[in-house]
Amino acid sequence: MGTDIGSDTTMRDDADLPADLHAVAAERRALLNLAYRMLGTAGDAEDAVQEAYVRWYRLDAARQAAIDQPRAWLLKTLGRICLDMLGSARARRERYVGQWLPEPLPGPGHEQGADPADRITVDESVTMALLLVLEAMTPAERVTFVLHEVFRYPFAEIAEIVGRSPGACRQLAHSARRRVAARQSTTPAHHRTALAERLRTAWTNGDLPALLRVLDPDATVVTDGGGLVTAALEPVHGAEPVARFLLDVFGRAPGLVVEPATVNGEPGLRAHTDGTTLAVIALGITDDRIDHLWVVRNPDKLTAWP
Repeated sequence: MGTDIGSDTTMRDDADLPADLHAVAAERRALLNLAYRMLGTAGDAEDAVQEAYVRWYRLDAARQAAIDQPRAWLLKTLGRICLDMLGSARARRERYVGQWLPEPLPGPGHEQGADPADRITVDESVTMALLLVLEAMTPAERVTFVLHEVFRYPFAEIAEIVGRSPGACRQLAHSARRRVAARQSTTPAHHRTALAERLRTAWTNGDLPALLRVLDPDATVVTDGGGLVTAALEPVHGAEPVARFLLDVFGRAPGLVVEPATVNGEPGLRAHTDGTTLAVIALGITDDRIDHLWVVRNPDKLTAWP
């Protein structure tokens, strides 16, 4: 995780801010939500927002007063920071041990320890599947999509951030929308919850036939350990290999408890021992079958979980 925004010595305590700057400090959560969608991890999001605020507070009072819309200034500044970070992130991902997955976040009320102002809020619109689609986009495409589709930022302003014309940004957003729409699940929410429970029950009961009934024939499991814990370095493909992989994991972990969890706004699973989270599993569902399991074991990406 990145530096706690509220604790950095370069930041002013909100209580010490002049009244007209309280609105600037109050934008922190919205900026964190934006940065998480752009970058995929809470730590990177916190670092990006921290840098945006540092740049704001480096402005002298006259320059701050001359900015009519501080929120728009912060959004634009954050967009540029995220664009730069996405470029360097690609190089880091190439050196990452095993498979890289976005950081999963729990549902409201289940966050571990964060100050409310520093919490990233996610719902069913910020699924693991969406974040992985965003991850496959170019940095300019991702920044354009998030700013316009989520925050309704105008293309003319986005153009200044990504260095493209407004028309080119419109095309980037259109391309991104198509890619996102192609991966959106049409399975009703209550069916997704039921499928997650069927998977959990079959898994913990060691019931191979039941697992095969809930898994898509082309199911894939991707595990992210970050080189810090044991994890499959390559994806596992096919319903039976995936089912046997799950059963093997459970069989080698005495005392492992698998329970339902809300993962990025959707039904998923949390695996823990003695209350300590060892893995968070996000699920991809197509046609009433589970076709993807994204298993995050990297402890650096589980700090929001108990």
